[in-house]
Amino acid sequence: MFAVIKTGGKQYRVAANDLLKIEKVEGQVGDIVEIGHVLAHGEGENVTFGAPFVDGALVTAEVVEQGKNRTVIAFKKRRRQNSRRKIGHRQLLTTVRIAEILLDGAKPTKKAAAKTEAKAEVAAKTEAKAEAAPKKEAKAETAPKKDAEAKATETAAPLFKAPKGEPDDLTVIKGIGPVAAGQLNEQGITTFAQIAKLSDKDIAKIDEHMPFSADQITDWREQAKELAKK
Repeated sequence: MFAVIKTGGKQYRVAANDLLKIEKVEGQVGDIVEIGHVLAHGEGENVTFGAPFVDGALVTAEVVEQGKNRTVIAFKKRRRQNSRRKIGHRQLLTTVRIAEILLDGAKPTKKAAAKTEAKAEVAAKTEAKAEAAPKKEAKAETAPKKDAEAKATETAAPLFKAPKGEPDDLTVIKGIGPVAAGQLNEQGITTFAQIAKLSDKDIAKIDEHMPFSADQITDWREQAKELAKK
């Protein structure tokens, strides 16, 4: 059996399982769409024509793909008028597969099944994404927490272990003010003797982690040696 349908301002002769491209119709891949404008239908030499459409006739089709046609360029030029116009158009197309040709008001049999399957697939994909999302978020949250904890641990640990006893007034050393003295105390440097015993490796460590240069610290070490003797 064949039918002649009208859609998108064009006419098509179709039969079951035919694959054709028509101007865009709303629907997702897997949906069953109905084309009610049936101009004629028949089988062999027996053909029934509508006026203009056949009453009770219906064609259903499954959406296979939503796409676009090739770009068509319309160029218009007016001679000696310095007028040119170039317009491009790309028609939206839907690829469909003819499912059924129904007559006398018969209802489609594939409509409910196709939509149910499509909805089931969409629901399954949505659930899978929803399950995967919390795991990704959990991983994303865990990584920053670990980094923050590691940084906090590094920041909290002083560079040196403060010696027992009363701390010295480090501001006596030229170049060390109250702010610098406080920073040194926070890193476990509290006495003249401790500064006097700093090795070159210790000085490099302070230079790397604190806002003091190696030359400054070396000068403080020489001053601390004299102060530690008193």
